[in-house]
Amino acid sequence: MATTAVVTTFALTAGSALTAGAATAVAPAKTSPAAARAEPPTSGLWRTDGYGTVWSIRDGVLQGYETTAVSCLKGDVAKRTGPGEYTTEFGSVLTVRSVPGPGRATMSLDGSVGHRDLRRVGKLPATCTRPAPEGPVAAFDTFWQTYEENYPFFAARGVDWHATRDRYRPQVHADTTREELLALFSKMVGPLEDMHVGVGYGDQFFNRGRSGTVPPSEELDARVKKFVLARDLKGAEHVQDFANGRITYADLPGGQGYLRISGFGGYAADGAPHSAQLAELDRALGIVFTKERTRDLRGLIIDLRINGGGSDELGLRVAGRLTDSGYVAYTKRARNDPADPARHTRPQPLHVTPAEAPRYTGPVAVLTGGSTVSAGETFTQALIDRPGSTVRIGQPTQGVFSDILPRRLPFGGMGTWLPNEELLTRSGTTFDGPGIPPHLTEPVFTDEEFEKNRDSAFDKAREILGS
Repeated sequence: MATTAVVTTFALTAGSALTAGAATAVAPAKTSPAAARAEPPTSGLWRTDGYGTVWSIRDGVLQGYETTAVSCLKGDVAKRTGPGEYTTEFGSVLTVRSVPGPGRATMSLDGSVGHRDLRRVGKLPATCTRPAPEGPVAAFDTFWQTYEENYPFFAARGVDWHATRDRYRPQVHADTTREELLALFSKMVGPLEDMHVGVGYGDQFFNRGRSGTVPPSEELDARVKKFVLARDLKGAEHVQDFANGRITYADLPGGQGYLRISGFGGYAADGAPHSAQLAELDRALGIVFTKERTRDLRGLIIDLRINGGGSDELGLRVAGRLTDSGYVAYTKRARNDPADPARHTRPQPLHVTPAEAPRYTGPVAVLTGGSTVSAGETFTQALIDRPGSTVRIGQPTQGVFSDILPRRLPFGGMGTWLPNEELLTRSGTTFDGPGIPPHLTEPVFTDEEFEKNRDSAFDKAREILGS
């Protein structure tokens, strides 16, 4: 399968391959007249380090501008709903805070880890003060320039982006249709094989993962879950589902535990705020990681082989139940120079903080595969330096770690999304592209495994943990 189900509503959200830009139906945020009049110290114009975005904060409204050297398009709008807090019509909550230093602030987004640095500017870019060109040619130029200024992995993925422009731009003219342009854009980004890259309009889109992998889907998840319940969890006790079925726990014979996580989101009802996702996760973890169980478990299998991603914050929350001492999960940085892909924002270390609740610190076996995507991968990366014994079994993960940067295009409601961040290990390397490799390689849900009723990765984990 070459595509994955990405919802193409280009709202500001923390990214994953299955939920990039997904909008939830919530009531539009309301701002009281008094709140709108009381302008905060962060009012004015701000440019984000990296991310190609300028923000205007005036009269209780946060307005984004998506900028490149050749374009400026109005982006998301959010209304003030609390001190420093702004909520979009899709329910995404952004928080803006002043920090020490002249003309400095930060912006954070619910569900995403870390923050973005803002610097005050005196005026909008010149491209934002004149009518924006529209049409197929303008869309092509904006599309190409967006990737040229923000995408970090052309060299790693073996794509000459300048040669791509030279090949395809002559094919675009004023009469190029939206369908033709989508087909052309798909040819341009297809060779990247990056599941965090996509382009589309309405319910039409293109998105391709790494060759030889299968994107996660509801159908695949349901098939695998049925298989695991019938085979792997036969004879298990206390089999329980949590978080709308996205989390499953069971006590295995021999004193081992099995924790399956198929995504880091969708735990609460549609339209529920991020705090509700956290609350539902905490409820599940409270039932799973009891004082008695964390004391008695001889080993824990964490199954991420079908994981469509979601919120990195939720992954760090789970990791906090697996350690007694804090440590750096990974370091995040974003591309920060339109002309130089080797320049980045200041690296931000993101930490695993031990939970103030019962924690399991014994041996862990993490099952991964090519359908382990995005937040499923950042969670896997967060366990690399976990104190104690942690072994990865299965196949390499998909190889996409960044939050997704959604961008509008000035033609026919088209849009694109792409990664612009790197998540680094302690040694300064990134797994973007090839994914995080396992310590022990085993087949993962192949046709042969299904036909012969085998689950080699699960069985190896049981063996390693001492079943």
